[in-house]
Amino acid sequence: MQPAAISAVEAAEEAQGASIANTLADFAHDLRYEDIPATVLERARHLMLDATGIALASTRWDFAHKSLTAIGGLAGVGQCSVIGMPATLPLRDAVMMNGILVHGLDYDDTHVPGVIHTTASAFPTALGTAEHTGASGQEMLTAYIVGVETAARLASVAKGAFHQVGFHPTGLVGAYGCALLAGRLMGANPAQLAMAQGIALSTGSGSLEFLEDGAWTKRLHPGWAGVAGITSAALARQGFLGPTRPYEGRFGLFPSHLGPLEADCDYGLATAGLGETWEIEQVAVKPFPACHFIHGCADAAIALAKDHDLQPEDIVRIKTLVPREVIKTICEPVEKKLRPVSDYDAKFSLHFIVAAALARRRFGLAELEDEALHDKTILDLAGKVSYEADPNSPFPRSYSGEVIVTTRDGRELRHREEVNRGAAGRPLANGEIVDKFMENARLGVSAERAGRIRDTLLDMQNAPDVREVARVLSGR
Repeated sequence: MQPAAISAVEAAEEAQGASIANTLADFAHDLRYEDIPATVLERARHLMLDATGIALASTRWDFAHKSLTAIGGLAGVGQCSVIGMPATLPLRDAVMMNGILVHGLDYDDTHVPGVIHTTASAFPTALGTAEHTGASGQEMLTAYIVGVETAARLASVAKGAFHQVGFHPTGLVGAYGCALLAGRLMGANPAQLAMAQGIALSTGSGSLEFLEDGAWTKRLHPGWAGVAGITSAALARQGFLGPTRPYEGRFGLFPSHLGPLEADCDYGLATAGLGETWEIEQVAVKPFPACHFIHGCADAAIALAKDHDLQPEDIVRIKTLVPREVIKTICEPVEKKLRPVSDYDAKFSLHFIVAAALARRRFGLAELEDEALHDKTILDLAGKVSYEADPNSPFPRSYSGEVIVTTRDGRELRHREEVNRGAAGRPLANGEIVDKFMENARLGVSAERAGRIRDTLLDMQNAPDVREVARVLSGR
């Protein structure tokens, strides 16, 4: 008797062997809430709180309402909540919308070594999928952590190289973390979770072309990663076949997107320390609503202005030292960085942010309003800013920044931030995150409602059904 032919699914599973996708799938499937350290769980709740505050603040901006009108006009109403808005949308549309809100002000957290916004995709995807499936708060928290840990490790493999070739890992790499967390909440088995990553290889995306003209498209990336992940997980659960080596294969993520830079990838970082070392502890909460690469210089500029009582008219030249790897993003092309055409353009201008920080001794959402964008004092100072690659940069362990000011009376004043504030070496305390949440949330809701949202999120591990949490966040 001839042996029965094996199915395509069995053949694919056999081919997977000990691939990165298999290892991550096992982790995503097997992780138990009880195995996660209390400090990691507490930080996870605070990162979700931070993201929610930004989403609530985003509801004041035009992009949020245009997005909701467009997305709501596609499939109509659904059963999943939108943060800070009374609308309900189908699962994938709600995740897309919430991703736009969380990432819309570029104020959300960053996994520093991976140079990726992890919560902006993982939180909306976990919230939406948990609401869709009726999962508990503990189940949602565990899935969110799976998403963060996965995306952070995969992004770290590239060592910042995705930015050098014009890809934004938040959308591109975030899809894999979202596929695993969504698949877990949907009840996928390890083989299906592995397959979901192969399918995600053909769905994630994210271009840095928005840097050329301050376009809104970067705001789409985290939500799109969530849509890609949910779609990939659902297809995998039904036996849809994807590539078995989505990361290290001949046309896998890293070889296909990085070209020659793939030679510098460290594939071991994709699975190193799973379940023992928690990458969520490397996630930096932003103290400024701007590209994380500029934060070191922003703090340095504020320190110089305050410490030396600098006035704009005192300053002749401003030299900055930044990591070589970030120059394409925040320094070039110079003519566009000198005079940002929009608030989003300004968020990625080293010249504008350093000038505003020196002139106003702060940098917040107010410094991104039209009044600030046309402030002659700030623009004149921006014209005095130059930049050089920092030969002593610790990138990507941290995003250092140094500012050197030459004054009219001949002094040379300098301040260096070796580790950007908020990063692992200088993390914002949980209390500071709560304060940031309340400040942002009150831009969109009352103090009373903000307090209720805060308390609900920080106690979400006790929620028997995330649908109630989602209702509190939406205000329905």
